[in-house]
Amino acid sequence: MQLTVLSGAGISAESGVPTFRDVETGLWAKVDPYEISSSEGWQRHPERVWAWYLWRHYMMDAVEPNNGHRAVAAWQDYADVHVVTQNVDNLHERAGSTNVHHLHGSLFEFRCDACESQFEGVLPAMPEPVEEVEPPLCFCGGLIRPNVVWFGEPLPERAWQQSVAAVGNSDLVIVVGTSSIVYPAAGLPEAALANGIPVIEVNPQRTPLSDSATVSLRETAASALPGLLQRLPTLLG
Repeated sequence: MQLTVLSGAGISAESGVPTFRDVETGLWAKVDPYEISSSEGWQRHPERVWAWYLWRHYMMDAVEPNNGHRAVAAWQDYADVHVVTQNVDNLHERAGSTNVHHLHGSLFEFRCDACESQFEGVLPAMPEPVEEVEPPLCFCGGLIRPNVVWFGEPLPERAWQQSVAAVGNSDLVIVVGTSSIVYPAAGLPEAALANGIPVIEVNPQRTPLSDSATVSLRETAASALPGLLQRLPTLLG
């Protein structure tokens, strides 16, 4: 059995990672989201953007995978599991998942903004958030940037193709903690349904996917995923 999990911010929020869409407590509450998540913002204030993402990188040290992440990793004992995630954290990997495709990049990878070379150097320490930090320089003279997808940038081609293949070859797709409004990722479960592949949505809130999903569970990832495989015969009939 091949199973693909499409995960979004909701599963990481259960581990204490603030979501970008939370107006009250989200990471964007006190900053202009475009300023720290666009190539234009990077060009104007690279030291500010670098400080922001470096803080987020180190912030993850205090965050642990939750029961949802651990359940997905445990499914590898019973199925060929692929994780397609819109999250830039490494909680799926830390829980033990091995086939993880990051559609929006990773906080744990860095590259040159000029020559695209991967950064292998040592990151500066950051015990607490600060407003500005000068980015490291690449050997070519370019600036080292976080390897995340900013507004207007294309998804990483390899991760996208792997994700499309994973969904297309799956016997079941489970969509967890995603708003299902950000494309092209939101098109993956739609493509699965169009090809007759059952889709289970796990989300405490209704989303645009809820009405078309094969099964839509109003539950959190940490509560629903640990026993989900055992529930499949009942859920899918």
